[in-house]
Amino acid sequence: MISIAGSVKSGEILAIERRLYQQLIVGKQKTRSMFDEFDADLEPDANKLDVERDAIYDRMTKQIQARELFEAVSTQLTNTVCSSMENQLASPAQALEFSQVNEQQILMLDLLQSKSLDLNRLRPLISNQSWLARDLLNMVNSPSFRNKAPQGSDVKVTDIKLVLNYIGVENLRKVIPYFCLRNWLPGGHANLLWTNRKLWRYSIVSAIAVLALARLHGRNPSFLYTATLLNQLGTSVILSNSARLFEKTWGTWLREASSTRDKEVYDAVMASEYPASEVLEQVLAHGETLNWKLLHLLDFNKSKLARLQFELDQTMAFNDLSFDAKLIAKARCYAKVLLLEEMRQIEPQEKKRMFDYYEFSEQELLRLKGQNYRKLDLV
Repeated sequence: MISIAGSVKSGEILAIERRLYQQLIVGKQKTRSMFDEFDADLEPDANKLDVERDAIYDRMTKQIQARELFEAVSTQLTNTVCSSMENQLASPAQALEFSQVNEQQILMLDLLQSKSLDLNRLRPLISNQSWLARDLLNMVNSPSFRNKAPQGSDVKVTDIKLVLNYIGVENLRKVIPYFCLRNWLPGGHANLLWTNRKLWRYSIVSAIAVLALARLHGRNPSFLYTATLLNQLGTSVILSNSARLFEKTWGTWLREASSTRDKEVYDAVMASEYPASEVLEQVLAHGETLNWKLLHLLDFNKSKLARLQFELDQTMAFNDLSFDAKLIAKARCYAKVLLLEEMRQIEPQEKKRMFDYYEFSEQELLRLKGQNYRKLDLV
C-alpha cells in the first residue's frame, strides 16, 4: 500500500477538511458558546429570526405562486450580495478597506513576539483601539480575574497603564490575539450567530492544540498561538464583509417592500437567508490566501507571522512545511477531527487517515487528548 503521509493532499483529505467548513458555515446546528458567550445578547434575536423565517417559508411553499416569487427574490438577493463580494475579493485591497483589520492591530501582534516587550510602545496602540481597551478593562474588572489575581481592592481599574500591569506581559501575549480575532469575526449579526460561535470554537480548539504541541516540542508557544489565530483572518474578513453586505441589502429591500406595501415581496425578502453555501465557496477559494495578502497590504510582508501564513497557503505537501508550520497544520487537523467527531460527521477510518497524513506521533496524540478544549486559560 502506498503511504499518503505528508504528500500532496489526497481528494479524501480535502473532502474531510471541506466537510468541517461546510458544517461551520452552512450547517444548521445551533451551538452554545464555550465559556465566554460570544454575542449572547443576540441569541433571542437569532432564534426569533429563525422562527419567523421558517414560518413564512412554510406558508409560502404551500402556494405555488408565492413559492416562485420567493425563489426569484431570494436568488436575486443572493446574486446581488455574491457579486459585490466577488468584486471585493478580486481586489484584496478592497476587502481590507471594508474589514475591521488595520495596521495598528497587526503591529501589536508583531510587537508581542519580541522577547523584551515594550509596554510603553504597546500602550498607545491599545488605547487607539477602543474595543480592545474596553475588553481589557472589562476583563481586569471582572470577578473571575479578581479571584485569580487578587489586587487587594475592590476599586474599579480605569487606567490602561494599570490594566496592562495587572495583566502582565506574558498574559498579554495570549489576551491581545484572542481579542483581535473576536473583533475580526462577524460579531453583532443575528444571521451569523451560530456560524460565528462554531468558527470561534474551531479557532480556540486549534489554539489550545498548538499550545500543547509547542510545549511538547520546545517551540515558542506565543508565536505559534498567535499565528494559529491569525490563520482565521481571511475567513473572518470574508464572513464579516459578506454579513454586512447581506444585512445592508436585505434591510434596504425590506424597507422598499414595506414602503410599497407589497406584502408578498416583503415576505419573500424576509424569508431569504444569508447565502452561506456561496460564501463557503469564497472562503475555500480565498480565505487562506487573504491570510497573508492582507498582511502584505499592511506592509508586514517581512514579519515572521506573515511569512508563516504565506507558507501554510502556498506549500502543497505537508512534508515540505517548516517545523513550526507543521505544528500549526497538526493543531488545525486535530481541531477539525475533534469538531467533526462532536457533530458525528467523521468515520473512525477517516480520522485515522487524517492523523496518518499529518504524521502525528503517539506522544503528540496523547498530549492533545489530555487537553481541556472547553476553556482557554488566558491568565
